[in-house]
Amino acid sequence: MTLWTAAEAAAATGGRAQGSWAVSGLSIDTRTLAPGDMFVALKAARDGHDFVAQALEKGAGAALVSRIPDGVPADAPLLVVDDVQAGLEALGRASRARTRAKVVAVTGSVGKTSTKEMLARMLSDQGRTHAAVASYNNHWGVPLTLARMPRDTEFAVIEIGMNHPGEIAPLARQARPHVAMVTTVAAVHLEAFEDVAGIAAEKAAVMEGLEPGGVAVLNADIAEAQVLRDAAADLGADARWFGSSAEDYRLLSAAIEGEETVARATANGRAVELHIQSLGAHFAMNALGALACVEALGADPARAVGSLALWSPVKGRGVRETIRLDSGEITLLDDSYNANPTSMAAALAVLAATPGAGRRIAYVGDMKELGPQEQALHAGLAGLEAVQGIDRIHCIGPLMRALHGALPEAKRGGWYETSADAVPHLARGLRGGDIVLAKGSLSMALAKIVDGIREMGQSGPAQENA
Repeated sequence: MTLWTAAEAAAATGGRAQGSWAVSGLSIDTRTLAPGDMFVALKAARDGHDFVAQALEKGAGAALVSRIPDGVPADAPLLVVDDVQAGLEALGRASRARTRAKVVAVTGSVGKTSTKEMLARMLSDQGRTHAAVASYNNHWGVPLTLARMPRDTEFAVIEIGMNHPGEIAPLARQARPHVAMVTTVAAVHLEAFEDVAGIAAEKAAVMEGLEPGGVAVLNADIAEAQVLRDAAADLGADARWFGSSAEDYRLLSAAIEGEETVARATANGRAVELHIQSLGAHFAMNALGALACVEALGADPARAVGSLALWSPVKGRGVRETIRLDSGEITLLDDSYNANPTSMAAALAVLAATPGAGRRIAYVGDMKELGPQEQALHAGLAGLEAVQGIDRIHCIGPLMRALHGALPEAKRGGWYETSADAVPHLARGLRGGDIVLAKGSLSMALAKIVDGIREMGQSGPAQENA
């Protein structure tokens, strides 16, 4: 399938196409580039121009560049633009303009990626659905997702994130969603904002990109709900609310039943029951918001509920699996991709509530970008109700020293500078029957803990339920 021809890409970007070529995809990484992709030579830690020759050797159909790199033939298939980032954004805008897809944009302090994946699963049985891969939600991830969108797409799910003020609105305007969802607002990236209300205002900016008559799906339970309410009113968005205090989509209960979370709710007065193959009330809340988005897009909510039951989380974001040891089986909850105080509290609650007769053990790593309150926010985890149901908590990283010191001695495990330092101690700290959580900010590499536990035994088929 042709995604872009040379003529189309040149017209979209105002660039100069060398040769007559067609590409079937876009890539920013030669390691994952597929034959026929256009390689986008972005400047990040390395200048992508240094990899153009390699990309062409691997079968790239063309490359988006701002100059002809050394070692690349003068007649190579290229799209030459003044600025590669701007060129990518232009492709994204052109792709969005040429499709008739119904678009939903998802932002929030916690749960963006899992909610995006839920939505993609719920919509994929009702039409050709395109969604961001991984957590492609930043200044290059959003235009890349848009530029990759096939022109016959019927539903598109775009994830939008931020680290600093002023980042969300430009991305939302590129996506031009018909529906914009804010999953929640929490104390994340506080080093860049004065308070959580400032974060709420930034999340609310996703509504600035709404198409005329667009719908905002908003969390009614957060303390900063009024910030979202005011923004929706100012922008003329049709606000629809979800949460335990919402009138539109009200969560009545969420409970772990066997290997799934079962949520009971009302949707515009109708009784609904959501079955989610992942443990935790936070998944139930996001699923209810996703259902509101589905209905706002004009898709069939009843079919979406059935599709939701088939969804399972992605690696590092709540995957549950069984590790077989000589002494029995360990249940591993891999939530190692990222962490902040809200998602850490949710993960610890899941660990405490997971059925099983064995010990509940957590390996938790530093939560980053919390600003001046970082020590207090780490230590404060010790006061969570869920901690009472956890047998041992091992702490990883300088900031987690605060939690380590605040824990009751009976629950205090080891403290380690890095995840790599903790790995040699795993075998003597775990035994059959244990239920083990690994969670921390991505830079803390809790995936090393996950891999270390897997290497202790023979990993069984993943049951993605955590």
